[in-house]
Amino acid sequence: MTKRSGPFGPGMMKFLRELDRNNERSWFEKNKQRYEDEVREPAREFIRSMVPQVEKISPHLRVDDRKVGGSMMRIFRDVRFSLDKRPYKTNLGIQFRHEAGKDVHAPGLYLHVEPGTVFLGAGMWRPDGPSLAAVRRGIDEDPKGWKRIRDAKRFSSMWRLSGDSLKRPPRGYTADHSMIEDLKRKDFIAVCDLTEKDVTRTDLVKFAGERFGRSREFLAWLAEAVEMPF
Repeated sequence: MTKRSGPFGPGMMKFLRELDRNNERSWFEKNKQRYEDEVREPAREFIRSMVPQVEKISPHLRVDDRKVGGSMMRIFRDVRFSLDKRPYKTNLGIQFRHEAGKDVHAPGLYLHVEPGTVFLGAGMWRPDGPSLAAVRRGIDEDPKGWKRIRDAKRFSSMWRLSGDSLKRPPRGYTADHSMIEDLKRKDFIAVCDLTEKDVTRTDLVKFAGERFGRSREFLAWLAEAVEMPF
């Protein structure tokens, strides 16, 4: 086990890089203790440490350090409907989802750690039809309110809107609508880009908590749009 001064040490990224090159069950089984020591247990420590940080943002976001079914996402890939049959994800994913959501589609927070790609996420990824329609309706009915949230310096100086969009206007909206680019979004998520070095910061909990905190108004707007408490 590598030495670490924060929740995560350099051994986590080293393990993920090696897993990317050796994505097979036999290799993983031989290196399972490394996974426990360098990835899963540090992730659970990080999750536990984030409780007060997340509670400051909303008491309705869940922070759960269970090994299975909690905030840490499974490393096993669902290959049933995929042409890619590699059995393991090569990233660490941690989600602090809304209590009203059964999966990642409700408003929530996310940490993604992968060699070469590290970021914080906030918002709604692939919301269902009624939720997506409700968010679009909120933008349509109060475009100034939406822009005030989206463009606030506290938020936009660190976060950028991301995700997929429709190529054509959604049903019920015209191409000349003043907010058409936001209305075409299929995801209402924001991303805060980090570096690999950020992951091993001694003050990672405070660092992530402060950045997550800047997305609070964005999350609250989405939760209100879909009539969820925040």
